[in-house]
Amino acid sequence: MKKLILALCMAIMTMVSSYAQNTSAPAFTKEEQELVNLSVDKWQWMADKNVEKLAALFHDKSKFVHMSGTWKKDEELEIIKTGSIWYKKATIHDTAVELVGKTAIVWNRITLESVVRGSDAKIEFTVTEVYQKEGKTWKMLALTFSSVRDTHVIKH
Repeated sequence: MKKLILALCMAIMTMVSSYAQNTSAPAFTKEEQELVNLSVDKWQWMADKNVEKLAALFHDKSKFVHMSGTWKKDEELEIIKTGSIWYKKATIHDTAVELVGKTAIVWNRITLESVVRGSDAKIEFTVTEVYQKEGKTWKMLALTFSSVRDTHVIKH
């Protein structure tokens, strides 16, 4: 009898835990999920220093706002290519997406592990990415890093 009660309790705890995990993940539409996937890919391309894929993603008039300055597409690609900033790993904690016509905004709360001018850094950011749809392709118009506390929450 004790084994039956223990097994029942374990089954209930597993179901509750599984339900809680599933309800905490945001539900994205197909188009929103496409942007989430594109953003994840972008972080990997940055880590891999894949400037060819990033050059295709970044709009020719894109801007990048960092803690140390603001620059345009060509400068961002050169920084990535040379490793002046190496975006080693972005751990994404939360993502929100808003679509307005042909414009999309993606917010990621991340922990960024990087090497900046030879020094290791691990910093919490909320990153704002602005995309515009051109035909069937999303192009990044802006990427802005905002330094935040690890308790920062993105409003959904």
